[in-house]
Amino acid sequence: MSSEGGQDRDGRPISQVLFIDADDTLWENNIYFERAFEAFVEVLGHSSLSAAQVRASLDEIENVNNAVHGYGSSNFVRNLKQCLHHLGERGVTAEDLHRLAAIEFDLLNHPLDRIEGVEETLVALRERHRLVLCTKGDPAEQSGKIESSGLARHFHEIEIVREKDAAQYRALLAARQLDGGEAWMIGNSPKSDILAPLAAGLGAVYVPHPHTWHLELEHLPASHARLRQVTSFAGLLEYF
Repeated sequence: MSSEGGQDRDGRPISQVLFIDADDTLWENNIYFERAFEAFVEVLGHSSLSAAQVRASLDEIENVNNAVHGYGSSNFVRNLKQCLHHLGERGVTAEDLHRLAAIEFDLLNHPLDRIEGVEETLVALRERHRLVLCTKGDPAEQSGKIESSGLARHFHEIEIVREKDAAQYRALLAARQLDGGEAWMIGNSPKSDILAPLAAGLGAVYVPHPHTWHLELEHLPASHARLRQVTSFAGLLEYF
């Protein structure tokens, strides 16, 4: 590990910059999108397609639209609506649109459930490092989640970005005049939180979540000098 700020008596680095993911790292998120998809399958009511086949069609739509419209609940429902038009065996009715609106409402208004051990761990990390909450999605929606979580006070900075790719991580480093060796990204999504920051020169810590969005799943390297994995968010204290 980089030790630019020195090490404590246990050999852990101090004065690092820790970029920390939000959805499914600090609080539950994707389980609500999974429930929304299940509700959509009922709205679609297809006579022959399985849920997996409907999901595959939705994935194709999302892979295109996310690059254009970004992420978040409203954009997800936009994708559902397009999928309904694409796969529907009947015309889209006013009742269908009403049910999609209800799905969107539930996504935007579900309770925010913080993941166990998060707040206590943030308190301890803040004493030793600079914490930057780094999340992607709709700015208004993500800001609302952050406010509802009550966790903002534990962070020195908050970044809501459109995408979390290598270019974005390089921009985050450049804006802070940081070397990659001084910074780590922590999160549950292999694609956005692990592989992208590693490609940009940061370290990365994988915090697995059982319900990570399947479009974010990628194979991680068997070994990497700047890759760590913990079993829970509290496990970060072993390294930081």
